[in-house]
Amino acid sequence: MPRYPGLVMKSRGNTPSAPHAAFCPTAVFARSPLGRAHRALLAAIAMVAVAWVARAADATPWLRYPGADGPGKGRRIVLIAADQEYRSEHSMPMLARILSTHHGFDCTVLFGVNEEGEVDPTLPVYPEKGRPLREHHIPGLEHLATADLVIFFPRLLTLPMAEREQIVRYIDSGRPIMSIRTGNHGFLAPLPYRVRGKAVRWGEDVLGGSFMEHHGQWQADSTRGIIVAEQRGHPILAGVEDIWGQSDVYRTYAKGSTLPAGCTALVWGQPLLGRKHDDPPNPNLEPLPVAWFKHWETSEGKQARVFHSTMGSAHDFQSAGLRRLIIQAAYWLMSMESQIDPARSVDIVGPYAPPKSGFNYKELGVFPRPVAEFR
Repeated sequence: MPRYPGLVMKSRGNTPSAPHAAFCPTAVFARSPLGRAHRALLAAIAMVAVAWVARAADATPWLRYPGADGPGKGRRIVLIAADQEYRSEHSMPMLARILSTHHGFDCTVLFGVNEEGEVDPTLPVYPEKGRPLREHHIPGLEHLATADLVIFFPRLLTLPMAEREQIVRYIDSGRPIMSIRTGNHGFLAPLPYRVRGKAVRWGEDVLGGSFMEHHGQWQADSTRGIIVAEQRGHPILAGVEDIWGQSDVYRTYAKGSTLPAGCTALVWGQPLLGRKHDDPPNPNLEPLPVAWFKHWETSEGKQARVFHSTMGSAHDFQSAGLRRLIIQAAYWLMSMESQIDPARSVDIVGPYAPPKSGFNYKELGVFPRPVAEFR
């Protein structure tokens, strides 16, 4: 009986000859009904695995953007999007795409989410009538432990104590800090941070100023950025031109006063009479600082570089001048000023059409959405 049933052998005389082609048992099995079923099963398993990986990526409550080639290769930036008014959930992924694609930084975007894990800018910051205040939540704050820079864009958050402590550990590490717009009043529940026995105020002490009032008319004015002539040669300002945004100017210090000692203004904001790029300046409103830098001394005496911009609504970032200011500030914060190149692109990567600022969420089309939708 032949060893392999079905194999036809030709004979040359009385001597069996080799088959026409080399025999492969695997090929025979693959052509058999059982082999075809096996292939179909493997294909189905592969499809399930791909779908599972895709669902797992969609379920991750933060976004990651690996760095391409560029000066930032190997550096890690964490961006926190957790405000309710200025659409940071759109602008922070946009900045992460620019920083990773054009500059090589590895970027991770963390979001304020609701109980279902959705990005939710509609969560209240004060208790609703007859209801206890719900704490906010930012998944992924453990990424701060390995970050080279954190860009903060929260607003009036009440975070669980464990999450506040994670933020304090970063602030007191001596690593650099950037804050945008409402970041200067980012935490309603104070951070548990003390230096030399004194409670530290996030906005006033760490950043150099907190929101006091709108300097002009909220959602009626816009802002023209005026570069401070004496700072024109600062590396953050290399190639920065034409800063304009639809948001109004914040006042962060009392009338008749100035920025605190140690703060250096880079850009002043002139309120305009309207919300168009070429609207005239408001002659009744003086310009106030909208971008400055300083240093923060930690509990162990480390000196952390700090940069704050009170401009930064999602629509403000349609200004290439503002994008360049923020991106080059990131370089400076990480002591990479020698690698700032004013010719390096700050162009937006992919589509970017954020909703307008404001709290009329239904009219603006702002509602809770899965994290993956902001990629």
